[in-house]
Amino acid sequence: MVNSIFTNRRAVRNFSSEFSDDEIKSLIAAFQTTPCGMHQTDVMSLVVVKDEALRDKIETKTDNACYHAPVLFIINTKKDSVFGERDASCGAENIMLEATDLDLGSVYVMGGAARLNDDSELQKELGIDPAFQTSVIVPVGKIGEKPEATDRSNRYQVTIY
Repeated sequence: MVNSIFTNRRAVRNFSSEFSDDEIKSLIAAFQTTPCGMHQTDVMSLVVVKDEALRDKIETKTDNACYHAPVLFIINTKKDSVFGERDASCGAENIMLEATDLDLGSVYVMGGAARLNDDSELQKELGIDPAFQTSVIVPVGKIGEKPEATDRSNRYQVTIY
């Protein structure tokens, strides 16, 4: 049987409120357990944005791709890294699964991440090293409207030899 943390996770795009610093610490701890290619831990960094004014700037830049979530987890990777973007996806999944376990909502945002990279001043304000780029943004918050459960047991083709 598949662990319910996997089957209960949904892409949430409607958030109701902020959550505790202890929950943020748990999400960061989940991120810290992310596997990394060739043990290269220096190819990825995380910026956590709680500040409303800064989140508003990010929403504007990303055409509201972060759904006005109360906290944004911005995962950045070295531009020249072979594994960075893959590692970032693993890190995002860890954050999203931990959010599910904490009864929080989250969503994986790539398009907004690309738009964020177009604004070097905002990247600088976020403290993102110029050698890095934003790979994924994970908006997180209390679930405002829970998406309907769907059967995901046969979403992808699987071949077994």
